[in-house]
Amino acid sequence: MVLEYLHPVSEEEFQRVCLDLEFTESVWTIDLAYLMCKLGVRHCFCTQTLGVDKGFRNQEIQNHLEQGHVAIVLVNAVVLVCELCSTPVKYCCFLPVGQKCFCRKPDYQGHFVVVCGFNRKTGSIFYNNPAYSDRVCCTSFSNFEEARRSYGTDEDILFVYKDG
Repeated sequence: MVLEYLHPVSEEEFQRVCLDLEFTESVWTIDLAYLMCKLGVRHCFCTQTLGVDKGFRNQEIQNHLEQGHVAIVLVNAVVLVCELCSTPVKYCCFLPVGQKCFCRKPDYQGHFVVVCGFNRKTGSIFYNNPAYSDRVCCTSFSNFEEARRSYGTDEDILFVYKDG
């Protein structure tokens, strides 16, 4: 998604780099940073694990977006709520013991989204969710902050720049 917008590469080149980096089913933010390096895409990787400033706020993301750039952000998908998509399940079925309930959500589900815009007046942030390629999603600043700061995300952000 980001590469299509900022740095188009052929499918063959993309697959070759992914093989070189030995990607598996589980992709971490550092893997995406290495991918950007291999493809020559200018970026900045920020994470709490490496000691990112705990005062980091939405303002820095907004400043980045205002310059026409995007950011790949690790969020807790359980917490992130799109105001434009249909509402999630609010009730849980009561199945007999031993049967898996598909209504319940785990406490944490790491998911990458591409933050692409915001509206200060409405307090909304816009993002592309790779799970829904046909739309742009929207949430409040406060919901986005809660989802990106949730335990397990390490507050990972990959700022990606338009220019190489």
